[in-house]
Amino acid sequence: MQFLLKFSVALVYLCLLSITTESQQHICPNSPTYSRNSTFQSNLNILLSSLISNANLNSYAVTNGFYYSNASSSNPSETAYGLFLCRGDVSASTCQDCVTFAASNITQYCPVQKEATIWYYECLLRYSNEPFFSIADTSVSFFLCNPNNFSEPERFNDLLGATMNDTATRASNSPLRFSTKEAYFTASLTLYSLVQCTPDLSSFDCNRCLREAISYLSRYCDGKQGGRTLGPSCNVRFEMYPFYDETAAAVLDPPPPPLVPPPPPPPGSVATRDKGKSGVSSVTIIAIVAPVVVVVSVLLFVMGYCFITRRSKKKSNVVQEETGVNDITTVQSLQFDFNTIEAATNRFADDNKLGKGGFGEVYKIVRFDYWLMKQFQGTLPKGREIAVKRLSRSSGQGAEEFKNEVLLVARLQHRNLVRLLGFCLEGEEKILVYEFVPNKSLDYFLSDPEKQGQLNWSTRYKIIGGVARGILYLHEDSRLRIIHRDLKSSNILLDGDMNPKISDFGVARIFGVDQTQANTNQIVGTYGYMSPEYLKHGQFSMKSDVYSFGVLILEIITGKKNSSFCQTYGAANFLSHAWKHWRDGAPLELLDPIVRDSCSRNEVIRCIHIGLLCVQEDPADRPTLATIVLMLSSYSATLPLPQEPAFLSHTRTGSKNFYVTV
Repeated sequence: MQFLLKFSVALVYLCLLSITTESQQHICPNSPTYSRNSTFQSNLNILLSSLISNANLNSYAVTNGFYYSNASSSNPSETAYGLFLCRGDVSASTCQDCVTFAASNITQYCPVQKEATIWYYECLLRYSNEPFFSIADTSVSFFLCNPNNFSEPERFNDLLGATMNDTATRASNSPLRFSTKEAYFTASLTLYSLVQCTPDLSSFDCNRCLREAISYLSRYCDGKQGGRTLGPSCNVRFEMYPFYDETAAAVLDPPPPPLVPPPPPPPGSVATRDKGKSGVSSVTIIAIVAPVVVVVSVLLFVMGYCFITRRSKKKSNVVQEETGVNDITTVQSLQFDFNTIEAATNRFADDNKLGKGGFGEVYKIVRFDYWLMKQFQGTLPKGREIAVKRLSRSSGQGAEEFKNEVLLVARLQHRNLVRLLGFCLEGEEKILVYEFVPNKSLDYFLSDPEKQGQLNWSTRYKIIGGVARGILYLHEDSRLRIIHRDLKSSNILLDGDMNPKISDFGVARIFGVDQTQANTNQIVGTYGYMSPEYLKHGQFSMKSDVYSFGVLILEIITGKKNSSFCQTYGAANFLSHAWKHWRDGAPLELLDPIVRDSCSRNEVIRCIHIGLLCVQEDPADRPTLATIVLMLSSYSATLPLPQEPAFLSHTRTGSKNFYVTV
């Protein structure tokens, strides 16, 4: 019987291996496209050929199943970047076959996209027109769960959580960023787990990526007998059968030595004799008392240390109440030298100034010296511009904003969020280093009638969808649940392809997994975008961001900033103006005349509908971001009718951040 069981498991494993070419997942993000016979297509073909050649048997020992490269031409913007990663336990020939098959098929699934990723059981292959090496993309593209449930899900989940966490820790500290582990659930049932990152990631980023992937398993595969998550930078999997080569995995990732209990004392020893005489030997007493004394001493030390630390935290001015991070040293690897940044900006010359915000000025870096390139570790090509936010020394909110933004944004990775590259903290200098976004902000286009003409309807619709996906990531899909609290047009940056990137996380707050609402005595944000419950009572939640997003949708559609209504009529009139046209059955009259003749009427009306749903007075009547994304992407989704939105009376004008104690 035992032989038949082992044979069946082996047969299942072989069957899974045999359907590799059929069991694939791929993703073609909403990325720029290329035309046939273009320079990028030529570079992509060269890149894919290079990946195939470096997966051959002779190169496998050098690449260890992982290789990345790029193919460029005279035009740097047409460079193709790519990599492959084979599962750590597969053979050289299997890796070669998988990479060859993936490289041959990826352009069939994503025929004109400049970015694509494809996964098979034994490998993944990825390419992009943007450099992504050594950058952790912690998003989860796919998750798959075994349909079978356990009869004791709680006990199994405890075992699974401990096993996966231990496996992730070992993989993060492994040079190959790969680890497996087996754990007994019962005498006849064994849990098999495997985790892997692309080896170009740092230990910190690998661990961060794996934790995010594991959280998806606990969320969606609760109590299941198997599951896996697939992401561009890491993947995890568990099953109740050996789905990997245990022998090969053990060579690459030797497990720690098992804990062996000490042997019993031999007959006639001191311990045995004393036990027979008095019942408890002196050796036994020492063996019991000594560990107890040590444990009590350690506990007293830990309690004293925690008490002192807790008191010092209350006195400090660092914003760490929700992050769970003790200090800024957790992102120390991102720290830049002030002299280097000063030189790269030509001593913060006005010619390099991009703009001025509420807490400081923003510059671009155009000079890359040796030390700056070394700190970027080659992730950005020479000459590529980056942006620097230099916080004002006189700003009382500057230090709080700075630390909050670094600790938050360093842990967030999404195509619709601006990417933090580093920071500088020297003396009174507080600097944030971001990716450079060439088209400035959405506010810049809405404020300039000439620039406004560049926002055709397809671009506006893309911006609305991109911002929605970015906020959804903050609310539900990132490792942390983030409430932005200051969504507005000036905080939506636009890249070279007019893709939106949410920026400025200085006043953002972190929520717990089960937390739905919080209160504050200090109202921080921008008038006209703040929800009624936040402005009146200091209550904020994910629905507060939804309200701000609704205002933003209506701004994009009308081509007008709500502050222009504030300055003339009062902020209430922006929403009352939109509601009046909707109530009167003339929603298209809200549309910016520039795009009125070239838009999709159905898309416009649906966006106005969604925008009005977002600004409902009762937070419970506003949709979640997950629902909003579904509404934008599927016309089969039924939308409830909006009620009259909240119109706030006020005397304040303008659109600057302000702080009010309530």
